[in-house]
Amino acid sequence: MKILIRNIKELVQVEYDSREKVSGKDMADLQTIKNAYLFIEDGLIRAFGKMETFAKSEIYNYAAKNDVHEIDATGRMVFPSFCDSHTHIVYDGSREIEYIDKIRGLSYEEIAKRGGGILNSARRLQEASELSLVEQAMERLEEIKMMGTGAVEIKSGYGLTTKSEIKMLRVIRKLKELSPLTIKSTFLGAHAVPAEYKGRQVEYVDLIINEMIPEVAGEDLADYIDVFCDRGFFTEEETERILMAGIKHGLRPKIHANELDFSGGIQVGVKYNALSVDHLEFTGDEEIKLLLDSDTMPCLLPGAAFFLEMEYPPARKMIDSGLPLALASDYNPGSSPSGNMQLIMSIACVKMKMLPEEVINASTLNGAYAMDLQDQLGTISLGKKANVFITKRIPTYEFMPYAYGSNKVETVIINGQIQ
Repeated sequence: MKILIRNIKELVQVEYDSREKVSGKDMADLQTIKNAYLFIEDGLIRAFGKMETFAKSEIYNYAAKNDVHEIDATGRMVFPSFCDSHTHIVYDGSREIEYIDKIRGLSYEEIAKRGGGILNSARRLQEASELSLVEQAMERLEEIKMMGTGAVEIKSGYGLTTKSEIKMLRVIRKLKELSPLTIKSTFLGAHAVPAEYKGRQVEYVDLIINEMIPEVAGEDLADYIDVFCDRGFFTEEETERILMAGIKHGLRPKIHANELDFSGGIQVGVKYNALSVDHLEFTGDEEIKLLLDSDTMPCLLPGAAFFLEMEYPPARKMIDSGLPLALASDYNPGSSPSGNMQLIMSIACVKMKMLPEEVINASTLNGAYAMDLQDQLGTISLGKKANVFITKRIPTYEFMPYAYGSNKVETVIINGQIQ
């Protein structure tokens, strides 16, 4: 399919020179073209530029002679689709009863100790069929697609048995086949310790290493491996053992780190060249220095901090220190039941004092980096995959995080196809 989008009010996040990520003060820079056009062919971005140069371009003559679907985007903007690098979209049902417990004053950890939280989702997932899980997840993927997300990472971690973790990862593999979104899969067997292993956590770690990881790798079910390295979950030493086993089987690390305390998770992630370390509510000078000397992307999940009423990560300090930041939704039933990246950007601006330009960079190019997709997605760039969206009539790109609660997306194009 060939698509020509004309009269674009502003083409946002254009890139002429390839960049892997955006860091520090550069996160406040956002390249755009006003009164622009964008040409898409064979699922890729083939050309873009100012409308005033369009009539003299090769695309003008090509479009006149070929079957090209034209879209008049007068008053509307075009963005690259969001890259949501941290979600738990495969789960059964919802957990609004725990939401009521939280309103009544119970903490996340107290709910978990009562058998709620991750263990609640694990019980339900173990009983659910693969077909039911696929159907529920497809509804969620359709929802986030129409709000602007074009790539998403999905974790296991609600199985907590070999059989159920494999089931989750097979569901994610099926989602890759059914959904037009670009999907990355992460094995997170170390999401929590099952109730039957209470007091025997080392044995559960052994199960992950000796049984789960070899089966996951044997079926080629995951792109990455993750561990919840935090207070009350998995220790630094346990995390290192799991990551080393994953790396041995070709799985690059991604880490849940420092959500509940200074857990050492960032240090372990950097040591093992994690693609990203995620959450990071507790991040100090030592952690920032380590991240500055690494290729690991710090990924912030403000939806979880908002929903759990926790302290937010020190985003402003991290950017001012020179770090890159990615933003992701953490879409899951217990601590962030929303995959709306527009809302995530709004929370990041209001609660973490990030600028609109910074949250756009964090949700596109840096999010792509956190999934190792920076060469394919995250910017309007020649040869990249044509995952873009056209907004409704909006006054400025700053309006995207400003107008929280409403969907500003009007038309979605994924892999060069109008959805």
